[in-house]
Amino acid sequence: MYPRRTCLKNILLACFVAAAMGALAPAPATAHETTEKVTPAFRQAIPNLPGKSLVAVVVDYAPGAASRPHVHAKSAFIYAYVLSGAIESRVDDGPVQLLHAGESFHEPPGARHVVSRNASQTEPARLLAVFVLDTGDTLLTTPTPSTQPPEDKP
Repeated sequence: MYPRRTCLKNILLACFVAAAMGALAPAPATAHETTEKVTPAFRQAIPNLPGKSLVAVVVDYAPGAASRPHVHAKSAFIYAYVLSGAIESRVDDGPVQLLHAGESFHEPPGARHVVSRNASQTEPARLLAVFVLDTGDTLLTTPTPSTQPPEDKP
């Protein structure tokens, strides 16, 4: 049997490869799109972590598009990797981060994602969000009221 760390690394690698293959196709977007498009990429129970699953989604942002403030499943640890473009992100009371393709951030369980948007008004952006969560959690994202103005820039 493989050590937990090796197995989890292999699962994450498989998830990234599967999501990246889907990420090569251009994202369909319209000029009037204001929210993100979320596409499921991967869902798998983690065999050596009973009760836990790995879920990955690709999030496409049209130019100028943004997500509403939200929280994720209470058990979810999220790792997000910017595949293309640039994303502005703010988690809880942290600073707004400007992340470019190849950069990443994480959200601990229970965190509130206050800002998540395309940093460009002219180019699309795409990120891969990988969740490690309780297997029974099926609702990944729940919108929350906004307490920060959308103009909050780094």
